Amino acid sequence: MVRKEKVLVAGATGYLGRYVVREFKRRGFWVRVLARNPEKLKVNGPFMEPAIDHLHDDLFVGDITRLETLRGLCDDIDIVFSSIGITRQRDGLSFMDVDYRGNKNVLSAALTSGVSKFVFVSVFKADQITHLAEAREMFVNDLKQSGLSYAIVRPTGYFSDMSEYLTMARSGRVLILGSGCNKINPIHGRDLAEVCVDSAGKKHRNTEQDVGGPETYTYDEIGSLAFDILGKKKKIIHIPLWFVLQITNVLRLFDSHTYQIARFFTTVMSNDFVAPKAGSCRLDRHFEEMAGQV
Repeated sequence: MVRKEKVLVAGATGYLGRYVVREFKRRGFWVRVLARNPEKLKVNGPFMEPAIDHLHDDLFVGDITRLETLRGLCDDIDIVFSSIGITRQRDGLSFMDVDYRGNKNVLSAALTSGVSKFVFVSVFKADQITHLAEAREMFVNDLKQSGLSYAIVRPTGYFSDMSEYLTMARSGRVLILGSGCNKINPIHGRDLAEVCVDSAGKKHRNTEQDVGGPETYTYDEIGSLAFDILGKKKKIIHIPLWFVLQITNVLRLFDSHTYQIARFFTTVMSNDFVAPKAGSCRLDRHFEEMAGQV
């Protein structure tokens, strides 16, 4: 009997992590999930990502910011996948605490247990958004120097991020930073999960891959699409980038985490973020499904 490859999914309760767990299971892997709050595995995510409590073979309860809770995390594991990162500040933790040190703790567990490969999700055009990507790229550098075989996946943006346009459209107006003419091809978690699981294969050794979804939009087009799906009158308000930058510079003095998030969005929305296309999921269909849930 052929032994199933065993994979650890860190970040399993997040938007992408749930789809990754499902895709690994679909392809016949044995899956262990790392969760700080296992109850989250039992319910669907806020952007229709699936509950996965019934999909994993083993549950490891631990906190990636506390190395002492991760003993044995990677025992008998062949491949580690991590999409760990924070978008909202919690418990006073910073990007360095989670995106860097948290992933470093998982890497330490992987090295201790003799894992053969580590798949990590960073961000597209990390060199342009160093204020937000610094912690993740510090980890990427450590991973590359660890001696482990690795694969780095760099998506442009998630459909879950684009759902904010639907939320704004429901309120009657969509706020867009800058001209709204820059482009992005965001990707659905299901499509990105296929790319991530592909990258876990043996032919993807020490690789880095930029990836986006099958369709490219301007930010104005995404806002208009949200209004069209909801059947509401369009009201798109453009906020000048110079004004946003002034506000974010003030934020920097009081709240560095919010400052970094704001700088991320101003950087993304003032540049084209278009990567090689993958998948088949359409943003209009995602918006329709999200709208139908309300």
